[in-house]
Amino acid sequence: MSETLSLANNDSSLKATRDEKMEMEEEPSQIEWKSIIKPLSLIVGGFLLIFFLPMESGRFTNAVIESLALAKWYAQEHVLLCLVPAFFIAGAVAVFVSQGAVMKYLGAGANKVLSYGVASVSGSVLAVCSCTILPLFAGIWKRGAGLGPAIAFLYSGPAINVLAIILTARILGPEIGAARAVGAIIFSIVIGLFMHLMFRKEEEAKAAAAMHMPEPEVERPLWQTTLLFAVMVGLLVSATWGKPEQAGGFWSAVFAVKWLLAGGFAALLGILMVRWMRVRLYKLIVAIAAVLVPAVLLPQQPLIAFSVGLVAFVSLLTTTRGETETWFMASWDFAKQILPLLLAGVLVAGLLLGQPGSEGLIPSAWISGLVGGNSFWANLFASVVGAFMYFATLTEVPILQGLIGAGMGKGPALALLLAGPALSLPNMLVIRSVLGTKKTAAFVLLVVVMATISGLIFGHFF
Repeated sequence: MSETLSLANNDSSLKATRDEKMEMEEEPSQIEWKSIIKPLSLIVGGFLLIFFLPMESGRFTNAVIESLALAKWYAQEHVLLCLVPAFFIAGAVAVFVSQGAVMKYLGAGANKVLSYGVASVSGSVLAVCSCTILPLFAGIWKRGAGLGPAIAFLYSGPAINVLAIILTARILGPEIGAARAVGAIIFSIVIGLFMHLMFRKEEEAKAAAAMHMPEPEVERPLWQTTLLFAVMVGLLVSATWGKPEQAGGFWSAVFAVKWLLAGGFAALLGILMVRWMRVRLYKLIVAIAAVLVPAVLLPQQPLIAFSVGLVAFVSLLTTTRGETETWFMASWDFAKQILPLLLAGVLVAGLLLGQPGSEGLIPSAWISGLVGGNSFWANLFASVVGAFMYFATLTEVPILQGLIGAGMGKGPALALLLAGPALSLPNMLVIRSVLGTKKTAAFVLLVVVMATISGLIFGHFF
């Protein structure tokens, strides 16, 4: 009897154990691999990258040095003069330009002739590079601009400016200068229209939503807002005015007085802030005095006075209650979103392609050898290289001068001119953060394809 009971107990315990095991097997796993796989891949990939760094390779170490040198040059020459003013302009767009005004002229439901005309013209007058245009583009996009006009503005800003076209015609020849001007104008409109058509369902939904939005209250007359932006754009253009290749003439005269012009625009901006934004006059006087000290004592170091001016401007914004504080916060939002991506992009671009006159991991001889003649592949390669390589404003002209001297065909040269200034690796990273992967890929593909076709046509006739 006892043996029977013992066997029964053993059977029941075994059954309970089996049931527990089955229950444990049926329970879902507590490990969420979807959340683990991405950081794990980054950690493993980063470890392997560092582990196998080819430090013994002279080309690699030189590429690293060139990457850091490009980032240093970018920080010294570009961030202060171009990006920081652009961030404040973008912040001003977010604060002082009503969403209703953006929708009226650049919205998805706006008149197409008007919207694309405004976008192309407003972009072309800035004369900025592919990175400086980004905060301005992000500003109008977030205020409700349609995809097509926003893209037209994004392309026209770095690709169309009078100085770049004149310099191109003077150094590379009038036919390339004229082709660049015509091609860039057509590109900005055609690419914008294609983007609108490709994503028209989203644009139609955006336009329908805008129709039900209440009319915003206008806090400041249009002429005041227009004057405010004109002054800021004048400050941006004068501060970034490059030294012409040849002495004499109008461009040299403007360059000689660029800092006086920048100072004049900055002072006028301060006066407008006192008149319209409740900034105290004594604060403006203190700010001007702070800028004049390094400007007078160190006239050969204008960046010092410019940097002091930026700090003084920030202090005016942050110590005055109301819309100036909102202006600063909007500008800061753009800066913290864009600057890290730009830095990463510049480092990678420098590592791969180096600087003008020096090499990165990709030998320049390969590039020169691949873009000779006027074949489809030569034009395509020039378009792709131009799209990924970073060009500061006007630097594409001397680079192309050297490449043409090394045997580059005129068709690929035009293809690079049309793709290069409007795109770059840093530029793409930021656009993706604003528009998403799909729209960014479509924009890049359109620029590359149209630049390639334009180069083929131009190379056939010239």
